[in-house]
Amino acid sequence: MKTKIIISGGGTGGHVFPAIAIADAIREKEPEADILFVGAEGKIEMEKVPEAGYPIKGLWISGFHRQLTLRNLLFPFKLVASLVKAWGILRQFRPDVVVGVGGFASGPVLEVANRTGFATLIQEQNSYAGATNRLLGNKVSRICVAYEHMERYFPAEKLVLTGNPVRKDLLMTQPTKEQGAAHFGFNPERPILFVFGGSLGAQSINEAMAANAELLAAHPEVQVLWQMGKLYVERFGDCDTARLPNVKAQAFVDNMNMAYAMADLAICRAGAMTITELAQVGQPAILIPSPNVAEDHQTKNAEALVAKDAAILLPNDRAEERIIREALDALALPERLPELSDNIKKMARPDAAARIADEVLSLIKK
Repeated sequence: MKTKIIISGGGTGGHVFPAIAIADAIREKEPEADILFVGAEGKIEMEKVPEAGYPIKGLWISGFHRQLTLRNLLFPFKLVASLVKAWGILRQFRPDVVVGVGGFASGPVLEVANRTGFATLIQEQNSYAGATNRLLGNKVSRICVAYEHMERYFPAEKLVLTGNPVRKDLLMTQPTKEQGAAHFGFNPERPILFVFGGSLGAQSINEAMAANAELLAAHPEVQVLWQMGKLYVERFGDCDTARLPNVKAQAFVDNMNMAYAMADLAICRAGAMTITELAQVGQPAILIPSPNVAEDHQTKNAEALVAKDAAILLPNDRAEERIIREALDALALPERLPELSDNIKKMARPDAAARIADEVLSLIKK
């Protein structure tokens, strides 16, 4: 009989791409495995999962907003509808294991799977466990984590330290600094900053960059690739900073491998998958945690790196004042960037997807 696995979750690229990496790793070990994704209707997974070659079913589910909004009134109805649909999917597909990767759809599917006796595994990407995974932790069969000391949130006997899966393109090719600089039209002999806030962009990082035109103009030797995100191009694309000759501002970076390879220092958010990528390539970074995430988990992620001297933490409310000065200070210390690179590289786990796949398949054998 074919191995049958459901992978549930999504909502952001930080959940979807690791989920696809796990599915790919399972397929490498079990080429005939039948893998079905369950996501949230209207979210990124409904596009990216089929593009990766996997079927997906959508649930009518969304998050519960911390502020009081009219959308919260729909949440109980969405939750009940999603639980009912999840039950139907599980009853029809009859998976050997159900995997939750976080995101809106993960909760209902894993809750029903646990109640109806299926083997279950969840992956927690952050150093501070999310509310849904904390609720599921006592019920699931196995918990794969990316950070040490997660017994604060989960039963220790269920924990397996695997790391977070990383995109295949980061594992397959390692460009040189010269190749990366040539790709973006920079001089590899001069310092290069890579500033980004994800594909959609980060408002406070963009505002901080826009406010530092004068300081960047005073340091023309420092080159900057600024990915502002497609949501912010109209607002920031013609600001003084974006028009500086040593700054290249664009909506999206088409090749993150090349950008990481050329950058002496990155300035970015502290999401789990961003940190995973930084570790994989040994990228020194200034982390500016987003204030708009549940339970401030990005700050906890950044603090876990700072504790190992693997990154620099800059609070979001100080970004406008310090974003470029922190970068200039780091660039001025020749030994600092190699230290950060060596320390964050020690946290890389390039085999994370394969290790999670092994844990999934081991549950079938049990």
